[in-house]
Amino acid sequence: MTAKRKPYKTYTREFKLEALRLMEETDRPASEIAMQLGIRRNQLYKWKEQLAQKGDVATSKKGRPKKSEQSETTMLRQEVKRLREENDILKKAAVDSSNHCNTLFNHV
Repeated sequence: MTAKRKPYKTYTREFKLEALRLMEETDRPASEIAMQLGIRRNQLYKWKEQLAQKGDVATSKKGRPKKSEQSETTMLRQEVKRLREENDILKKAAVDSSNHCNTLFNHV
């Protein structure tokens, strides 16, 4: 059984730009601004660095695609990986502690 992952929180371009504007134009520390906005302080610095490096492209939506947006090939690859792992587990379970398969022995 796999653990369910908490979904990534995404922020709009406007939210990011407003957060950076607050950080630049006010005298308040970044930690206070981050706490008020409900984000981590280092996220502000990450957005600031991305904006400096890439300009407006940095504030656009990116990241891992949602499950509904993944291509069929990607979903099939994930399924194959999961099935291979299950198969490996079953193969290991089929061998007992003395490395003999759990089958009847043929006497010759």
